[in-house]
Amino acid sequence: MASQALPARGARLGRQVAPGLAPRQRGQHVEVPTVRAVVLALPGGNALSTRRRSPMAAAAIWPLARQLVRAGAADGVAAHVVHYRFRGWNGGHAHPAEDAEWAVGEAVRRYGDVPVCLLGVDMGGRAALHAGGHPAVRSVVALAPWLPEGDEPEPVKQLNGRHVLIVHGTDDTTTDPELSYEVAERAKKGNREVCRFEVHSDGHGLHQHRHEVSALAADFVLGSLLDRPFSRPVADALAAPPPLGLRMPLAAGFGRSLRD
Repeated sequence: MASQALPARGARLGRQVAPGLAPRQRGQHVEVPTVRAVVLALPGGNALSTRRRSPMAAAAIWPLARQLVRAGAADGVAAHVVHYRFRGWNGGHAHPAEDAEWAVGEAVRRYGDVPVCLLGVDMGGRAALHAGGHPAVRSVVALAPWLPEGDEPEPVKQLNGRHVLIVHGTDDTTTDPELSYEVAERAKKGNREVCRFEVHSDGHGLHQHRHEVSALAADFVLGSLLDRPFSRPVADALAAPPPLGLRMPLAAGFGRSLRD
């Protein structure tokens, strides 16, 4: 695939995430020998801002990307944190969604015809859902997605044929969890491979249950990209009709014995 020209103040892929390194460590980069699948991590942001990307937002999603690489590197899973042009969504411009779509094309240009997972938090979750229609995208994960109320409903047709996971804390006061339920419900009508987990008593950052959320994301991402069997809770959530499969509680301790 021919390389696309970068937008003004171009978006870019961060360096490939290594399994055990912090984002600012230099000179110790370890490449995945043969890349078979790619995870593109999409950080959070602001509703309106034309300032340059936020290094703090990128650093916040790095540990999750690193965990996914640790779990999947032996099977050829690579990950990059996407650096946006701007830190804001900026209304109809939807800059992070455009940048996410560009990033998928760039991953394919670099690695060939590989399946891609878009994994986003907050505003990055919305960007992942919007950009999920790219032909190379096999799965989408949206953690506490920022989905503001508006006159027009969020698009969902682009998610047909993709595995989709949404995770939301029930005590989120930054973005209404009922809005992500509504998106999941509409997406499920055209795509049975949609599930949504609720993290009871947790807020927007999902900090209280971060280990369970990370384990859930890893199970879903590696299952969808590598055709591994999903854990039973994920398989049950995908198979259950609404509302059951879209209000699946994330159990405390998820990840300690995924296959039980």
